[in-house]
Amino acid sequence: MNRIFKFISAGAILATAVSCNMDLVPKNSISYTPGQQIITSASDLTGFEANIMACFRALEYGNFDIASDVMVDYFNAMSDFANNYGPVHRTDASFSAGDYDIEDNWRYPYSYIKNFNIFIEGAKVVPAELKEDADIARGEAFLARAFAYMHLARHFGPAYSAATASTDLCVPLVTVYDQSARPARATVAAVYGQIKEDLDSAAVLLANVPGEVRAQRPTIDAVNAMYARYYLDTKDYAKAAESAMAVINTHKYSISSTAKAMEDEWLNDKGTEPIMQFYASVSEGAGGHSAYTQMGIDPDKGLYYKPYFIPCKKLVDAYDEGDLRLAQWFDAGEHPSYHNAIWYNDGKFDYYVFKKYYGNPDLYSGNTPTSAQAVKPFLISEMYLIAAEAYFESGNTSQATTVLNALQTRRGAATTVASQENIRNEWYRETVGEGLRFSCLKRWGIGFEGRAAQTGAANVVATGQTEYLDKSMPADDYHFLWPVPTYEMQTNLNLVQNPGYGATATE
Repeated sequence: MNRIFKFISAGAILATAVSCNMDLVPKNSISYTPGQQIITSASDLTGFEANIMACFRALEYGNFDIASDVMVDYFNAMSDFANNYGPVHRTDASFSAGDYDIEDNWRYPYSYIKNFNIFIEGAKVVPAELKEDADIARGEAFLARAFAYMHLARHFGPAYSAATASTDLCVPLVTVYDQSARPARATVAAVYGQIKEDLDSAAVLLANVPGEVRAQRPTIDAVNAMYARYYLDTKDYAKAAESAMAVINTHKYSISSTAKAMEDEWLNDKGTEPIMQFYASVSEGAGGHSAYTQMGIDPDKGLYYKPYFIPCKKLVDAYDEGDLRLAQWFDAGEHPSYHNAIWYNDGKFDYYVFKKYYGNPDLYSGNTPTSAQAVKPFLISEMYLIAAEAYFESGNTSQATTVLNALQTRRGAATTVASQENIRNEWYRETVGEGLRFSCLKRWGIGFEGRAAQTGAANVVATGQTEYLDKSMPADDYHFLWPVPTYEMQTNLNLVQNPGYGATATE
């Protein structure tokens, strides 16, 4: 009980410092000065560390994954989707710097970065008996900050290019808490440089924290997984492959290769793939992707779907017939779907619904699945994809094929020789719903053309605008850089807007 109470107390103290009204000091806030000792007891450390984990966990799932995935060539909006994620899905004139989904993807990471900054600095000075535990907790915060900045960089800054990284604008770089600061946007090189520094610090502080399947806190394997992402983004392919293989070669994590293993992984949160899997319960910490299911119960029909989005034809057609992912992640009629007072998949198959995040039965209290699942920021499958891409791009096609085939074989898919197209297609199939497609397209410098609907869904998906089924985004489409949110532009005049969205907050 002391641990829980202190977690709530410390979380409230840190969270209230986010207040937008800088003239007010909430009653449960603290005055903080860099260098100030904020941890004087074991319960203090427990509470602050719990807050760091809660903030880290909150950086994944929900809007952080859905917004970018519905923007690209994965899903079709349903005709009754009520414009949920509509602007980002269409990226038409309604998609602007005032979009709430985009604002959330900026303001929440920065709110959490503030907490990470306070803790990284404040936990330097602790009683001697707490130093070892405090150093590990600081390592966790360094990894969390690197994670947050990579999310911001991938969405609001250009893809990393050695030729232009020193001049391309990314996002403001803030590593010391200063509520009155109005930082300008740092360069891509500076932001990725900070990510590397944070990973280096995490690697030292977490060196003796061994990895384990479904680890609820950062380990050295999680650090190496993040290194793999960093090196892939910065196109240091040798080190990307080395970091990814460092995790693979622990042989602690394995890709699900049976229907039962897939169910354990994606339904019950008991799989062998997570390098990290945060704590979750009915009352705390579950993530969700409910936009793809939105389930209900009908007295006659039983459980049914009413999703905002369903898979497009390209996505469904991307899988071989025997692919475990098709069977586990796509519902072909187990439950009906209800839209505009019409039942679909009711006695006959009309179209697939995306159910990768159906919902762990242990994480909802009623009879209706809520898509609630334990948040998994790093999966071993991504390490296989990173290794395959890195090996291929560095000229080692043989090793790239070995790694790629290992993933394909365990998923029950046809094996292919490693090529740029085959590796990219495997990224498309494997990471659907994980929010990675957008950053992959940017990294590769390619766009997409169209997202035609499944044949049986022609009468139920949104139409009437080319931005729905015929949506295309060429590689140079300015929407691959998300706009700096209007509120940020209004409160920080040192910010410069991304091209295409107007130079000021009012344009």
